[in-house]
Amino acid sequence: MSAAQIEAFLEMMAVERDASPHTLAAYGRDLADADAGTASGLMQASEAEIETWYATLASRGLSAATQARRRSAVRQFYRFALGESWRIDDPSRRLDAPKQGRSLPKVLSREEIERLLGVVAARDGHAGLRLIALLELAYASGLRVSELLALRVEAVRRDPAWLIVRGKGGKERLVPLNGSARDAVKAWLVARDAARPPKAPDSPWLFPSSSAKGHLTPRRFAQLLDQAAIEAGIDPARVSPHVLRHAFATHLLEGGADLRVVQTLLGHADIGTTQIYTHVATDRLTQVVTQHHPLARDD
Repeated sequence: MSAAQIEAFLEMMAVERDASPHTLAAYGRDLADADAGTASGLMQASEAEIETWYATLASRGLSAATQARRRSAVRQFYRFALGESWRIDDPSRRLDAPKQGRSLPKVLSREEIERLLGVVAARDGHAGLRLIALLELAYASGLRVSELLALRVEAVRRDPAWLIVRGKGGKERLVPLNGSARDAVKAWLVARDAARPPKAPDSPWLFPSSSAKGHLTPRRFAQLLDQAAIEAGIDPARVSPHVLRHAFATHLLEGGADLRVVQTLLGHADIGTTQIYTHVATDRLTQVVTQHHPLARDD
């Protein structure tokens, strides 16, 4: 078994590369799978054993993205092992990355976003004010769902036009809040504060709940979006917290925003990650021209 070496590798990833808990957990599972999937274990595996293990991933139904991540985890592990003199060779050196087709993100049209906001804004009470604040914030800022739900209440008490958000890798960035989002947050703060029992300590979170973390969970937010989508006449399979982030990026690019600006707002380290939205925007603009330009219509 290679448990001690895997643990040392993950510790290095956390300390030296500032890998997120999510990344560390995924790499831990990937390496454990490779360790169990080779007869000799990672520390003793031959090149043939590693290649055989890797060849089984596709037959097990794993996606190309998951296969690629497992390849990356094993390749990085063996580079670390060489540096630590645990091995004198790299049995993963001949692993070819799986071919991945371009997966375009799901996105809602502006009209669909307006319908979604409209049905939620029509709701009365505490829950409606909370959901409209969530929707307006997500669509106005492009926050990741983890960033949105972990917002602290003191960050919005003074009605800021911008938020400072700590994203992946601990990197901070500024994200904008438009007038609609700020109004929705102010209305939610009034309802949130009124719902707190007298003399009870205030939660540090903007969207508190009884969950283990003390704030609304991604799963619960997704359930609320599903309900709103159904009311708005939109297939709930097309709506999720992450789709709101996609809509933010795509609609900015459709409106003529610079790709580098969108990259900064989304917190992408690599502009290649942001470029996928240009394909979505281009596809949508092509569809508009095809449907509405007089010379593009069939006689």
